Amino acid sequence: MVLREPKSMDKIPEPTLRRLPWYLSNAKLMKEKGEKYVSSTQISAQINIDASQIAKDLSYVNVTGRTRVGYDVDMLIGALEDFLGFTDKHKAYLFGVGSLGGALLCDSGLVHFGLEIVGAFDIDPNIVGTNIGGIPVYHSDEFEQRMRNDDVRIGVLTVPISIAQEITNKMIAGGIKAVWNFTPFRIRVPEHIVVQNTSLYAHLAVMFNRLNAVIKKE
Repeated sequence: MVLREPKSMDKIPEPTLRRLPWYLSNAKLMKEKGEKYVSSTQISAQINIDASQIAKDLSYVNVTGRTRVGYDVDMLIGALEDFLGFTDKHKAYLFGVGSLGGALLCDSGLVHFGLEIVGAFDIDPNIVGTNIGGIPVYHSDEFEQRMRNDDVRIGVLTVPISIAQEITNKMIAGGIKAVWNFTPFRIRVPEHIVVQNTSLYAHLAVMFNRLNAVIKKE
C-alpha cells in the first residue's frame, strides 16, 4: 500500500465526506472478521455503493490499494480515522438537556469518533448541577465563564426551536466556532462559523415519503 499526501479538504465533495465513515465502519467490520485486506468491490457488496465510486472517494484519502489485493485493512482504518479527524479530540459543549440532549450525553460512542462533550447547559433547576452520562450540567448563565476555562470550539445545539437562534448567537459571541445543529430550525451564522445540520425530523420526512411511495406500488 502506498501512502500519499491527501487532497485539500476544501476540494472534497460533501457526499464523499458523508460516505467515508461508512467505509471506515466496513473496514473495522472486516478486521473483526480477521481479514487483512479489503477491496472496493468487497466494500461495495456490503454497503451497496458502486465500487468505482468507492475507489474515487478513497482517492481523496492518503491511501491507495494494490491491484488484485485491495487495501491493507489496518492502514485503511488508520488513514480514514486520521483524515476524518477521528483520531483528534474535539471538545464540545451541549446546549439543551432535553430527551435528545440527554441521550447524546449518554452516548459513549461519540468519544471514539473524536467528539468529547465536556459540559452541558440548561436552565431547568431539576437538571442544573447534576451529571448525565458523567458530564456536568451547568446553568446557561455560566457559559461565558466556562469558556474561559475550557478549550472548547464546538457547540451541540439541542434546544427548542423557539430559542435556537438566540442560543446560537450566544454560543458564537462566547467563542464557539462550529455548531452541530440537531434542531429543525435553519440557524443563521457568520461566514466563518461552521454549521452541520442534523435534523432527525427531516430524515423522517424523507423516509415516510419513500415508504408511502412503496406502499402505493403494492
